[in-house]
Amino acid sequence: MVDEQIAARGVADPNVLNAMRNVQRHLFVQDALASRAYSDSALPIGEGQTISQPYIVAVMSELLKIEPGHKVLEIGTGSGYQAAVLAEMGADVFTVERIRKLFISARKLLFDMRYFNIQVKLDDGTMGWPDNAPYDRIVVTAGGPEIPQYLIDQLADPGILVIPVGGQRRVQRLMLVTKTDGKIETTDMGGCAFVDLVGKQGW
Repeated sequence: MVDEQIAARGVADPNVLNAMRNVQRHLFVQDALASRAYSDSALPIGEGQTISQPYIVAVMSELLKIEPGHKVLEIGTGSGYQAAVLAEMGADVFTVERIRKLFISARKLLFDMRYFNIQVKLDDGTMGWPDNAPYDRIVVTAGGPEIPQYLIDQLADPGILVIPVGGQRRVQRLMLVTKTDGKIETTDMGGCAFVDLVGKQGW
């Protein structure tokens, strides 16, 4: 998966590649879909949600430029796969999930896998997790109509935020947001398709 779907398509950060080699993706999908866990596609995880395709996980992880010890906020825990990749990269991860069933299963799985550098919270992710702000990096794994101001406010300076944004559901542009000396800059990194970012500052 890593060699053929990720490295071959231009992802070069060794920290990302090593992390994705270490995280067993089949543990984060339903048993019936385990045979497809390493295919280059998103897969359903229940509750109308998906685990992102490996390539997009790698791209977003590379854009974050994670360094060991970084405090990272993830919005949209899902199955916990992206959080596990970030933890393998050396980050201290704070991840928020709005769907109780996914929150419970992801929290148990990540604990059982001994990812003690991941904390999971059940809440509206568009509000962030202000108790632990600011965050060196923020990643959003669902698409909304705009960049939530709460997340910009909780981003450290300097800091990086990666988020899919689009005015139409399931059709977004992947945006790289940087904060430097109080200045916010956004860069369009290309098209993408994510499940809806639901909440006060989402759909």
